[in-house]
Amino acid sequence: MAVQGIVDWKGNPINKNKHGGSRAARFIYFMVVMMNVTYSSNVLNMVTYLRGTMHMDVATSSTTMTNFIGVSCAFALVGGFLSDSYITRFKTIIIFGPLEFLGFGLLALQAHLPSLQPPACDISTQFSNCKQVQSYNAALLYIALYITAFGEGCLRANLASFGGDQFDDDEPTELQLKSSFFNWFTFSISLGALIGLTFFVWIQDNKGWDVGFTVSAGFILLGVLVVASGFSFFRHQIPTGSPLTRMLQVLITAFQKRKLQFPENEEELFLEHNKEEKVGEVLLHTEGFRWLDKAIISNKKIENWYLCTVSQVEEMKIVLRMIPIFISVTIGYIPIRLLLTFTVEQGSTMNTKVGGIHIPPASLVVIPTIFQMVILVAYDRWFVPLARRITRCPTGITPLQRAGVGFIAASLASCIGALIERKRRSIAEKHGLLDSGNTVPMSVIWLLLQFLAICINDVFTPVGLLQFFNTEVSRGMKSLGTAFFWCILGLSSLMGSVLVNVVNRATKNGEIGWLEGNNLNRNYLDRFYWLLSILGLLAFLNYLYWARRYQYRQHNLAPTS
Repeated sequence: MAVQGIVDWKGNPINKNKHGGSRAARFIYFMVVMMNVTYSSNVLNMVTYLRGTMHMDVATSSTTMTNFIGVSCAFALVGGFLSDSYITRFKTIIIFGPLEFLGFGLLALQAHLPSLQPPACDISTQFSNCKQVQSYNAALLYIALYITAFGEGCLRANLASFGGDQFDDDEPTELQLKSSFFNWFTFSISLGALIGLTFFVWIQDNKGWDVGFTVSAGFILLGVLVVASGFSFFRHQIPTGSPLTRMLQVLITAFQKRKLQFPENEEELFLEHNKEEKVGEVLLHTEGFRWLDKAIISNKKIENWYLCTVSQVEEMKIVLRMIPIFISVTIGYIPIRLLLTFTVEQGSTMNTKVGGIHIPPASLVVIPTIFQMVILVAYDRWFVPLARRITRCPTGITPLQRAGVGFIAASLASCIGALIERKRRSIAEKHGLLDSGNTVPMSVIWLLLQFLAICINDVFTPVGLLQFFNTEVSRGMKSLGTAFFWCILGLSSLMGSVLVNVVNRATKNGEIGWLEGNNLNRNYLDRFYWLLSILGLLAFLNYLYWARRYQYRQHNLAPTS
């Protein structure tokens, strides 16, 4: 059976029994695991390499990694644009995967050859005499990092959307499978992170960074080869040209024809100019943004480029409807991004011995990762079928409802964190540890409560938003839709950094701010957590306002029969 804009690897109409579905998705899951094994370990531990081997100071190393994450998100837009406009998502993965492999290869080469590094020294005792990486060696480092970020961003924009292409949005059964795909896609991210934060971090710390980067390059190459081997099983979306050009055409044409009057029989107008070639599918006319509909009116004096199809105008309407969601979600994600960072900071000041086992502070991230994987399986296997019977929605609950549950959990995590931090600080004061900054005699197990709330957020919000942005946009801009999600993560991280600086300046009053200095026992992290809980609540209310008013594309939420 043929599906609009979807073909097999030869360019022929697909056979649903042979192409796509869960079998094709398994190749993508493998690639996601391989990619996140390398990404999670390097993002978490790279500062150690920049500080120890490249002799960067704290601010420079931190800024370098923040820029790396931000650039990866920005390159996701580039990768999404290329695959939607000119080349298939499969080809984009095959092209840019080796680019990330090259980036890790360059990092491995520099980590292996002392001539490409600054002179060795002991940064713990004579950091002032250490020379930071500079000149050609610094150029090589940044080139390798940004080549890696370029490949990483392009892969992230296309893997989720390419997986979504393997399922049909128009059939409730396939929509259920697509919803399940995003659950297992996120599970694969968590599995990769779990392996990376244990096995890979150990390799980097014990076998050397050259070995770590080499193995990272090997994992990326292996993932690309496995995806390439599944070429005959995949469904491929035909590129439809630049979606940015299409939307710009709609805006300019609507403005150009702003003085024209609609014909008496408007229904015929909306049926006459409706094609799927430009957007990958036929989109039916909807109410709202009526001024854009004038781009459809035919005018003998203004033709050629200044005449749009109904589908083209509807694609523009979809994007405009999503903008308030995008903004409100970006604001709502600020507490989430900060919460995990400061939770790990809390753990580093507490008793990390559980029985006879010592848990390193960085490994605390493994705890929410394991929780997240367990909850994802339970959600997909038990909650969705139960919710489907009640709501008659193929996905159990809608993507925006799912994201909203996660925002509530994040606000709850902030409240729990504030209470636990208040208890931790009171114990530090009782034992006279406020000035010393020594470990507080309080078990790190207390953090499991807020970690659990964070995990609930990770199960609901990211998956819901990823599904929302991928499903709602037209077939001609699925990868850009996925890239929107990654941009939210980058923007919220940046805004979170700004918030920390603002809070420190506002709370200084002649002393250090709430979060300044290196002694968490002297800080007021509990007050900052309460601030995050209030911000999270306000952000949720703002999100709820826009989510309740969002007009879904009807087939996405069609009830089961």
